[in-house]
This record gives sequence, structure tokens and C-alpha cells, in this order.
Amino acid sequence: MTARHEEIADALRRAIDREEYTVGSLLPPETDLAAHYGVSRGTVRQAVAALTAEGLIGSRQGARRVVLASRRSQSFAELRSFAQWARAMGREATGQVVSQERRPATKEDAALLQLPEGAPVLHVLRVRGLDGEPVLLERTVYADWISPAVESIEPGCPSVTQRLFDETGLVFAHGEHLIDAVAAGARDAELLGVRRTSPLLRVRRVTTTRDGRPVEWSDDRYRSDAVNFSVHNAIGNNALARKPAG
Repeated sequence: MTARHEEIADALRRAIDREEYTVGSLLPPETDLAAHYGVSRGTVRQAVAALTAEGLIGSRQGARRVVLASRRSQSFAELRSFAQWARAMGREATGQVVSQERRPATKEDAALLQLPEGAPVLHVLRVRGLDGEPVLLERTVYADWISPAVESIEPGCPSVTQRLFDETGLVFAHGEHLIDAVAAGARDAELLGVRRTSPLLRVRRVTTTRDGRPVEWSDDRYRSDAVNFSVHNAIGNNALARKPAG
């Protein structure tokens, strides 16, 4: 017989998948959920803990739970971190910082992050892996206001997104993605363990808070033999736009 907390966890998963609770929104308080399902708060906490372990929601001491993802496959209709996506697929995400330094914002940095040109921004090169195998290079530029929190995170942290939420309450709520293909240069090939000129799937993205404040922009390069993406669309709801290269 299925335990009651498992039934409640599954009901909440389905509600998140149906977008009754959208990414970035708050779950109802424990007392409300307990009353709705006719159980104790302790049973609700067990259900919520299961969703937290799966990366579907974020939990902070003394605060309401925030929906971070749904269980759907990686989709550009949904913003999900690499670690959350890996966990949903039953894989272990790893991460290692290769280099990290403050630099003055270039014209591109300033435009994407809505900062003055020359403002100090944080550049981070990180190798991400699945089950210990390198599959992704992230070249990320963080806005000046979030840089100190990023710098305090240990180099091998598997999920920067989760750590920033735990420590600052930051929710990455919106993303703009541009996808194309590039050939691996010498540095990329070395870090990903592929041959030079091997095809890489590049995703350039800008991520913002719920109120539209830019947090980061990144040039992410995936091994084409290790990761692919799916796009869920329908008539009147198309998350994929075609643009000419350039």
C-alpha cells in the first residue's frame, strides 16, 4: 500500500506538471496543504521533502517553498538548471570551476546585464558533467550585485542555482536562449575530452529574476554526443522561434 505522504507528493508533482503551481510561484503553506489533504503537517513535510530532493521545489528554513522546475524533459518552454535537469533524468550532475575572475564589463556585458560599461562583473568558466563524464562548458558572466554570492560558492558545487536560492533566496525565473552549433577549439576540446573541431551545441542565454533583473549571461557548449534538447509546442503555444544566423 502506498504511504500517504507518497500519494501527496505525487499529487503535488501532477499539479506542478499541470502548472497549477508555475515555476517561480510559492506552494501553499503547510497548514493549508495539511487541511486540503486531511493529514498532519508532518505528513506534508515528508511529501515536500521528496519534491525538494528531486529538485522540483526549493526549501529555505522558515520560508514558503518555491517551485523550481517540473518533471518534463529539458524544454525551452521551461527554465531549469543543469543539475535539476540531470536529477530529473536520474543522473548525477557534477561541476568544477576552471577559472574565475572579476573584469570590467564589456559593451556586450553591459547591454545584456543592463549595467554601465566598465562595471565589475564576474567571469566564470565551469565544466559540468553527467555521472562524472564532462559534457558541458559554461562561460558565465554574473552581474555585479550577485557576484559576491557566486564567489563564495566552493568550486565543486554541483548546483550553483540551488546554492544561490538556499543562501540568498534568488530564483532564476526567466531565460532567453539562442541555439546554434560551433566547432570545438583547442581549449574546449581539452576540457571536454573531444577532438578539436568536434561539433558542439551552443546555447547562449540571459537569465533574469521574476521582475526582469538580469542575473547572468552565459555561453554554454554541450558535447553533441552526450546531450540533446526537446521543444514542446502546439498551435498557439510555440516556445521555439527561428532566426537567421549572424
